[in-house]
Amino acid sequence: MSFSDGPLVSIVTPSYNMAAFLPSTIESVLSQDYPRIEYIIMDGGSTDGTAELLKKYEGRLHYITSPDKGPADAIDRGFARAHGDILAWLNSDDTYEPGAVRNAAEFMMAHPEIDVAYGEGYWIDEAGAKIGLYPTKPFDPDALQEGCFICQPAAFIRTSAYRQCNLDPRLTLSFDYDLWIRMATPRHSYKFAFIPKHLANSRMHSHCKTLMHREAVFQDSMALLRRHYGYVPFRWVLAYAAFRIDGRDQFFEPFRPSFLKYLASLPVGLWYNPAKPFRYLGEWFSVGLNSAIRHLRGTSTPLP
Repeated sequence: MSFSDGPLVSIVTPSYNMAAFLPSTIESVLSQDYPRIEYIIMDGGSTDGTAELLKKYEGRLHYITSPDKGPADAIDRGFARAHGDILAWLNSDDTYEPGAVRNAAEFMMAHPEIDVAYGEGYWIDEAGAKIGLYPTKPFDPDALQEGCFICQPAAFIRTSAYRQCNLDPRLTLSFDYDLWIRMATPRHSYKFAFIPKHLANSRMHSHCKTLMHREAVFQDSMALLRRHYGYVPFRWVLAYAAFRIDGRDQFFEPFRPSFLKYLASLPVGLWYNPAKPFRYLGEWFSVGLNSAIRHLRGTSTPLP
């Protein structure tokens, strides 16, 4: 299939002092085999040599250097400059797999009813080695309450849908999760589809926001769950209670079960669910107790 007349795909990379990883991100975009790509890098005023690095790519991408209010603000402003029919953002430490953009564009061309298409992804380490599979799964709007199963760097959004439901620039951490939830609510009811192909790599390292600001990520994510659903499920509460007890990041330092953590999740969950205490108590007794027993037997349940 020829893509010379295919949709223009606009990709935005927000960046701030990420010169160590940015070249890999840029090369993964510029080496794509899809011919119609607009690439915009939004640099927040880096002081680590990013400006000099970007000059080497002049003529092959667009870049803007100016202060921003965080990555969501930078991405949203980048999308405002974009001309593409399809939008995507790739963080400055993430990368695309070969053929990612072609596969996404081909899928969205074949399925014009789809507003957001996302593929599978790998977790990679600081050196770029693949260390695991991102826990993606076919789209289910109800399952978003349990966790974010959409691998953000592997997601592509139709511009017409994004313009009606932008990223919230006030958020600095769980803004992608917030966007997926809002786009999937009955108010918007945008259609999501899962592409069963590996499209991108999400880098996990000690300085990535997900791990470096672990407590804030928990708090922001649970706050948006309360805002959108009015309820924070047991799995989120248990993971947060466990983090507060032992400080383990639950990625490089796996979750360690204990009855203390299970017991601690009761008052924490009731505090986060004041409007639905009986629902939480029911989940704590049924799902929680069964989960605790499985943990003690050596089988763990994935946490958010």
